[in-house]
Amino acid sequence: MAVRACGLIIYRRLQPPQSSKVTDSIEYLLLQTSYGTHHWTPPKGHVDPGEDDLQTAFRETQEEAGLQASQLTLVEGYKKELHYPVRGKPKTVVYWLAEMKDCNTEIKLSEEHQAFQWLKLEDACKFAEYEDMQATLKEVHQFLCSRE
Repeated sequence: MAVRACGLIIYRRLQPPQSSKVTDSIEYLLLQTSYGTHHWTPPKGHVDPGEDDLQTAFRETQEEAGLQASQLTLVEGYKKELHYPVRGKPKTVVYWLAEMKDCNTEIKLSEEHQAFQWLKLEDACKFAEYEDMQATLKEVHQFLCSRE
């Protein structure tokens, strides 16, 4: 059976200087794992019995980044499913998009992660080594730009 995980791609908007485009003020939250290859990823985790996918995404975000659902605004119209093998088994990860209500809210990491960064798209793609995550971040950015 495929492993299923869910998470949130979280972004914040900084106050842009008058001269710059709004999309230049967007930063994405990535967490660095404290296990394995210490890769960078949005908050995500496995679905618990009796939980729906979105509940999992919010619970994992609270556990891994210390963010409550009330501190985030879920962005309508964006949901992405990624499929890839992990240790020879198929894995599905479902991501939603959420905006920080207050861009200065403190991130509180769990033991699963050792660091976090707010990154502009180009840097976020460098940190997210996996091609499907890089493509997803670019897709999210296009989606946000198209809504401006």
